[in-house]
Amino acid sequence: MPELPDITVYIEALEKRVLGEPLEGVRLANPFLLRSVDPPIRSAEGRRIEDFRRLGKRIAIGLEGELWLVLHLMIAGRLHWQKPGAKLPGKRGLAAFDFPDGSLFLTEAGSKRRASLHLVQGEAALEAHDPGGLEVLEAELGAFRDVLVRENHTLKRALTDPRAFSGIGNAYSDEILHRARLSPVAMTRKLADEEIERLYRATRDTLTLWIERLRAETDEGFPEKVTAFRAGMAVHGRYGKACPDCGTAVQRIRYAANETNYCPRCQTGGKLLADRALSRLLKADWPKTVEELERLNRNTGA
Repeated sequence: MPELPDITVYIEALEKRVLGEPLEGVRLANPFLLRSVDPPIRSAEGRRIEDFRRLGKRIAIGLEGELWLVLHLMIAGRLHWQKPGAKLPGKRGLAAFDFPDGSLFLTEAGSKRRASLHLVQGEAALEAHDPGGLEVLEAELGAFRDVLVRENHTLKRALTDPRAFSGIGNAYSDEILHRARLSPVAMTRKLADEEIERLYRATRDTLTLWIERLRAETDEGFPEKVTAFRAGMAVHGRYGKACPDCGTAVQRIRYAANETNYCPRCQTGGKLLADRALSRLLKADWPKTVEELERLNRNTGA
């Protein structure tokens, strides 16, 4: 799912192209995408783009007359900039927003249609789409601490809760926790003050670093390669590969459709966190430490 750095770069690219331009037309290839009926979507056509905002992981496009298009890309939704009036791709294309100098495509990979579009009127209706999480890049340490310890959750869950912290998801939470040298299953209310400050700094530094990297990668173009798995990430999507800091094989915790990646030496003091699937498979043979895992791998030739 595109997260804060990705959404930031999307918005910057759109501002360069369509801010102040009229939205000439909206083409919906999949009617299920549109989740609102009032105002009608046709009322957006002909209005100029006046503003862009990020609401967590959503993109809000402000039009004349206090109308707002709210796009939630979910996991597989992506934006593309094409020549004016270009034809939407058959299976993946959900919608096209036509402007004088180009068309903004919304596509979604896979068979599940989770991306959504709302058209709302006024600030109050727009705010209803904001999960309300703290904007860490704009917040002081005290505000970060207050949100973090408001409930007692694992760090992974706390960072990815959109009501707690804005725009952070599965990918960048892994990178933040690796940078902070903290376990993803550490409990928020058991952290020392120094650990909270370290997490705060790591969150700001990681998000800033990736915004700058994505800006440099995009340059004057449009961000067409938005992905959760990027070269240069320390642990996310790097299961079994060497940690860039200590060389230990990155480990994972799998659950539902997601997984948490971490370095056991840098983050958990050498302890392996239980992965349910492997724990059930190996049972008593499940290694508890990095040393046991490395010994097991040597014995099996892995």
